[in-house]
Amino acid sequence: MAYKKIESYDEKVTNGLIKNYHECLQLIGEDAEREGLLKTPERLAKAMQFLTEGYQQDAKAILQGAKFTEAYSEMVIVKDIELYSLCEHHMLPFFGKAHVAYIPNGYITGLSKLARVVDVFARRLQVQERLTHQILDAIQETLQPQGVAVVIEAQHLCMMMRGVQKQNSVTTTSAFSGQFGDGTTRAEFMRLIGK
Repeated sequence: MAYKKIESYDEKVTNGLIKNYHECLQLIGEDAEREGLLKTPERLAKAMQFLTEGYQQDAKAILQGAKFTEAYSEMVIVKDIELYSLCEHHMLPFFGKAHVAYIPNGYITGLSKLARVVDVFARRLQVQERLTHQILDAIQETLQPQGVAVVIEAQHLCMMMRGVQKQNSVTTTSAFSGQFGDGTTRAEFMRLIGK
């Protein structure tokens, strides 16, 4: 039996995007009927739905689906979570890593769920500052831990390909709640993620 990849897209959304991307190609001076571009509007339509699938997902439901009672009350860290998002200002990609920690208060969650929460919010039109807080808020509200810490380091193509064209710039954002407001706990987290 051969491998078969199954993709599912909203037909109405796909058709609307195809029409608009076809027009965009024409507006920038391309021949949208050229062989190499014939399927480009469809590919873009599907790619855009994939890159923004976070709008159709619920981070809190993901965390609730793997919420377990546990007496553990030390720091839990998942670091170097790859993330890919689209800047809402230019719709160009930004990409990097998220480091997420929480201190349980009676409940833990599956470790992969923390990475999924990052994806839910990254797969939307974003700014890095909001993304950082959305991850923190979802974890804080769902698990009600003693504290949450989120640090994101990312490179933005809107700064690299256009505008100021700074190739080696990295943007770091952070958000902390609860016990991570304490300097000692925060310092331990930063040391453990290697920053």
